[in-house]
Amino acid sequence: MASTPNPPPRDTRPKRRRTGQLSGLQVMFAAILAIGLILGLNFTSLITAGRPLQELYGSVSQEIERLEAEQAELLVERDYARSDAYVESWARDEGKMVRPGDVLVIPVPSDVVVEATPEPLPNINVETTPPEPENWTLWWRLFFDTPPPRF
Repeated sequence: MASTPNPPPRDTRPKRRRTGQLSGLQVMFAAILAIGLILGLNFTSLITAGRPLQELYGSVSQEIERLEAEQAELLVERDYARSDAYVESWARDEGKMVRPGDVLVIPVPSDVVVEATPEPLPNINVETTPPEPENWTLWWRLFFDTPPPRF
């Protein structure tokens, strides 16, 4: 008997057919890729939107520092204005006041002629006029022939 050669062993696995459908692994990879792309675009837009806010924050911070320095200067000026040294400085410079024993010297321009000793003014008797009556007393006299009542 002649022996026939044994056929090669058959693959018992079912063969995959290419039908154009996507496998589960491909769908999951595509979903992860899409989610990553969306997150990347959103993150980029947030960074882009945050730049003007950062610039505004920087300018406001500088303005705050400038105002705080100005406030510190004003507080120092206020404290000086409340001190006795400021009052004395003002009294001597602008108020033209002197302390007992001091002599006030006011410089006069050279083109102004000033008498060395002014002559005293003669005593003039000034007659004082009586105060003007109040309006209601004038009206009382106008309507009634009697003097107004005193309160």
